[in-house]
Amino acid sequence: MPASSSSPSRAPRARPGGAGAPRPRRTQAERSAATQTRVLEAALEVLLERGYGGLTTTRVAGRAGMSRGALLHQYPTKEALVVAAVDHVSRCWGDELRTQATALPAAGDRLLRVHELLWAALSGPIFYSALDLWVAGRTDPVLRETLLPFERAFIRGTRALVAEMYGPELASRPRAREAIDIVMHTMRGAALALLLRPERSAAIDLRLLTDIVVGLLAEGEPPA
Repeated sequence: MPASSSSPSRAPRARPGGAGAPRPRRTQAERSAATQTRVLEAALEVLLERGYGGLTTTRVAGRAGMSRGALLHQYPTKEALVVAAVDHVSRCWGDELRTQATALPAAGDRLLRVHELLWAALSGPIFYSALDLWVAGRTDPVLRETLLPFERAFIRGTRALVAEMYGPELASRPRAREAIDIVMHTMRGAALALLLRPERSAAIDLRLLTDIVVGLLAEGEPPA
C-alpha cells in the first residue's frame, strides 16, 4: 500500500560538503606528510626545551605519539632528524615572512618594516635551535657533516628572501648584497646578546641599522 503523504519520508542524503557529509579520506601521501610534520615539530620542541644533548629519538617519538621504530624508519639518525626539523621550521618561517611582506608599504618606512619582521624571526626559536646545532657540530663531526648543506642552503635562502622583501628596485642596487649580509650578521650578533639576558629586548637599534642600509644602497646610484 502506498505511503500516505503524512507518513515519514526517507531522510534525504547529505549534500557533498554539507554538515552531514563524511570527511573525504586522506590519501597515503597526505597521511605521510601529516606524520612527518608531527615528527619534525615534536623534534623542534624537544630541541628547544632540552638542547641537542638532551634530545633523543625516544623522547621525540613519545612527543609525536608514535613508536621509536616508526620514527627511525623516517629518520634513521638523530642528526638527520634534528637538521630536518630545523629545515622544516625555516621553510615555514620563510613562507610566513613572504606573506607578511605583502602587506608592507611600497615606499616610506618599508625597509624599517622589513627589518622589524626579520628581527622578530631571527631572534626567535629558529635562531636558537639552529645555534644549538652549530655549537654541537663544532665537536661532533657526524652532526657537522649533516648540518653543513643545510647551513649553506639556509644562508642562501635567507639572503634571497631579504632581497625579495626589499623589492626588485632596491635588491638590484650595486651594494645590495653587502647591505643584506650586514643586516643578517648584525641580527645574529644581537640575538646572541639576548641568549643569557633576554630582558634586553632593545638589543638592536633597527632604525640605525636601516639608516646604514639606506646609505649603502644609495652608493653607486646615479643622482636623481
